[in-house]
Amino acid sequence: MTRAAGLDALAAFLAGPGADYAAARNTDRGPGTVPTTSALSPYLRRRLLTEEEVARAAIRAFGERGAEKFVSEIFWRTYFKGHLETHPEAWTRYLAGRDAARARLAAEPGLRRTHARAIAGETGIDGFDAWAAQLVAEGWLHNHARMWFASIWIFTLRLPWELGADVFLRHLLDGDPASNTLSWRWVAGLHTRGKHYLARRDNIREFTQGRHDPAGLDEHAACLDEAMPPREGPLSPADPAPDGPVALLLHLDDLHPESLPLGGARVMRVAGLTASVDGASDRVRAADAAAMADALARAGEHFGCSVEPMGEGWAGDLPVVTAFAPVGPSAEALPVGCSRIRRVWDERAWPLSNRGYSRLRGAIPKVMAV
Repeated sequence: MTRAAGLDALAAFLAGPGADYAAARNTDRGPGTVPTTSALSPYLRRRLLTEEEVARAAIRAFGERGAEKFVSEIFWRTYFKGHLETHPEAWTRYLAGRDAARARLAAEPGLRRTHARAIAGETGIDGFDAWAAQLVAEGWLHNHARMWFASIWIFTLRLPWELGADVFLRHLLDGDPASNTLSWRWVAGLHTRGKHYLARRDNIREFTQGRHDPAGLDEHAACLDEAMPPREGPLSPADPAPDGPVALLLHLDDLHPESLPLGGARVMRVAGLTASVDGASDRVRAADAAAMADALARAGEHFGCSVEPMGEGWAGDLPVVTAFAPVGPSAEALPVGCSRIRRVWDERAWPLSNRGYSRLRGAIPKVMAV
């Protein structure tokens, strides 16, 4: 999991399936095939690649019209980040709901059996069981398969959505607190209230090219509901980068230190904070560790500074600067007193992400303006 590997994957996508992305992206050809999507999300999740550079590369390759659908999908990731920043209660509710659902597993044998069969891929539902196995084996699922999986989990198996979101977050190589939490809420009908996503047999059959044909799906279930949606709050302010010598602290939500807006700050030493999600699989932890090692090596070379082990006193007397960490494990683990700097991309996009996606989508040219 390195920036160089991400750049290679971006080049392969632009030279191959990228040209047919808008028409083919909903088709899941299955394991062992060239994906119809970019499969760049593990790199984007850690910002080994930035959303901005990927969007601009697509426009250079295909033109604004040819890249429009792909760029719009890139902005969904930015939207989810900004929406969770302005609705952090969605994250805390998810954590509380996950813990409550775990308690139910201990108390309800029927729920516990259904949950065990689901995560083991032993439900007997064609497609779902294959996706459960692929998730654990590869740490990856096609986006359409993720939607089908989540819908079947919630509406056919009647399992708490928070437990499904937890399974994804622990196993997906691109598991992201914002995208994962809000996508599961969207499927359930909570993100856009009253609008849920129902997996349908004919849709699965069509977009898996006949590979899966599940019977017994509940295609008429009502969406989930909650008494009140998560409250909107103000966007947390970022800090200006101090002038002069600083210590730079990297974290898993932004591992491209070369492009951080550091202003007059001069990086004298760098360290990394690796806060993987709670219960992350060995595969995810290994990817996190590899990505951090790659970023630290690049930072040391780029800034011509020492790379320090993360520990008490690592920064000496220097002020500590870090990229703004969005809601999630990195933000929760950052030490008090860091100057948190925000990229221009986020500064422009996140304030437009507090409601539905259409507001941000209409402002894409403004966000991307040089």
